[in-house]
Amino acid sequence: MGGKLAVFGGKPVRDSFLPYGSQWISKEDKKAVERVLSSPYLTTGPAVASFERKTAAYTGAAYAVSFSSGTAALHAACFTAGIGKGDEVITSPLTFAASANCILYCGGTPVFADVDPRTYLITPESIEAAVTERTKAVIPVDFTGQPADYEAIRKVADKYNLLIIEDAAHALGASYRAQKVGALSDMTMFSFHPVKPVTTGEGGIITTNDENWYKTLLQFRTHGITKHAADFIQVRAPWEYEMQFLGFNYRMTDLQAALGESQLDRLDTFTSMREAYADYYNNAFRTVKGVTIPYQELGRRSSWHLYILKLDEEMIDRRKEIFEALTAENIGVNVHYMPVYEQPYYQKNGFDQVSCPTAEKLYQQFLTLPLFPAMDQQDLDDVIEAVRKVLDYYRDGAGS
Repeated sequence: MGGKLAVFGGKPVRDSFLPYGSQWISKEDKKAVERVLSSPYLTTGPAVASFERKTAAYTGAAYAVSFSSGTAALHAACFTAGIGKGDEVITSPLTFAASANCILYCGGTPVFADVDPRTYLITPESIEAAVTERTKAVIPVDFTGQPADYEAIRKVADKYNLLIIEDAAHALGASYRAQKVGALSDMTMFSFHPVKPVTTGEGGIITTNDENWYKTLLQFRTHGITKHAADFIQVRAPWEYEMQFLGFNYRMTDLQAALGESQLDRLDTFTSMREAYADYYNNAFRTVKGVTIPYQELGRRSSWHLYILKLDEEMIDRRKEIFEALTAENIGVNVHYMPVYEQPYYQKNGFDQVSCPTAEKLYQQFLTLPLFPAMDQQDLDDVIEAVRKVLDYYRDGAGS
């Protein structure tokens, strides 16, 4: 430990670059995809239906509908919820842009509510303070993989007759009071991007217990088309179909679904590994000056999609230097996320006066460390060594 920082010409802690997140593809995963390549189906077929059933069963939801991306899935959920012009939907600013963009896609208006300074999650109090007569739904975000407080959020939603569309892009495998995430809300979205708990390459899914929403979600991902004669508005020939509303081509392929279903078999193992790695980091960084380790609420099990160290206030001005120094040590740190309303598009389109002070301050303090199941012990130790090495240098005011 110690020595000259790599950013100043010293020897890096690692010889090769360690990303902050990565997929883990097994032989079984590859065989599952190969079986589809040898089947009559490459696009949406029986593998998609099987993956959806397995995801629904895992989460405890009655139904699951897959999509080409998590963003597409959120768009579908907002459409299905009836979000339209004049409607407001409350969400967290501390998230990827898709959590709010999906509202705009449907003509609605995102309303940003502030987050808890310890959990980084949207609070029931901030949601209730943002409710107006135009509010139709709330999109809580299970940031880093820790579920939001759904019992309290449900009370607010019921009080004002709001739908809950849960953005659980980070939280497949997580639990809230011993109940798996996926059936806690009216609709729940999971993402299958390569850095997420389970991957299909790109993809997303909505779980729900409502049969009518399930049917609308299925139709929305296929141009608004139905081929089911029982649902036709007019009597038609057996080869015909009906486009009943303006949907999108948001379908998942059987190739993707086969990979996802195979990965689901290891999800609990993945979650346990992420949890163990997070505990290892916590033990290493708990007493390190200048940073705060993640806080976990009792009764919630995070899927640990992200591990975020929070820099103390006196370290904020050095974050860019710390980031660059860790990158030079071949540690792939990241920062999640700039508050959505601070993005240029939002600033130019009426959100320039929005302020969520806690989220803004947290963004200045966040530093995401590598965390994914395919890491080994040496990877973890390298991250710890590099973080201590860099923090020791900048915490002491070196380079000032």
